[in-house]
Amino acid sequence: MDSNETPARRRRGAALESALLDAAWDELDEHGYAALTMEAVATRAGTSRPVLARRWATRSDLALAAIRHHFAAEPIQVSDHGSLREDTLDLLRQMNTRRRGLVTEVLLRFSGIVSESDGGIAGFRERLIGDQPTQLRLILERADARGEIDLARLSPVVADLPLTLLRHEMLMRPTRADDETLQSFVDDVFLPLARATRSNGGGEQ
Repeated sequence: MDSNETPARRRRGAALESALLDAAWDELDEHGYAALTMEAVATRAGTSRPVLARRWATRSDLALAAIRHHFAAEPIQVSDHGSLREDTLDLLRQMNTRRRGLVTEVLLRFSGIVSESDGGIAGFRERLIGDQPTQLRLILERADARGEIDLARLSPVVADLPLTLLRHEMLMRPTRADDETLQSFVDDVFLPLARATRSNGGGEQ
């Protein structure tokens, strides 16, 4: 443990990492990414820069870890409602309510992270999510198991379509999408294309 920490504040393992990431999030939230420094985070966490550097090589890595940590505290959980439609709507409703703040923060206050990621916002999203399965992927796998879609025939573009439409809505409008809009995304755009993977000669099986 770093010698700058007093015995009363010495933390180890997960407790230390959580404290560091909380401090990094607070710095991001108060000052934005442009003003983020390892030193400021270390001071807020009551430790020293080497403690951070041993875990995150750059401030960009630290910021991404802090964002993941912050939103992991309230993960989105999509129950199995028995249909692709209801599962997808549940996901969009939760993201519309709980995740649009992340889009605003990234564009307005954390924009430097995006500019440092290859591929812009898409590159940032790839760094943020990595290889972990998304909630939508799990929904699609359940729909495939129920026979609603043929996941092997579903193109990546269509598979991501509900989230693509919601992201566009978040970027283009300052307020949350209304429920009628979310239902239109699912019923008018996504489901006809997804269900077509089970079609035979133009008719659904």
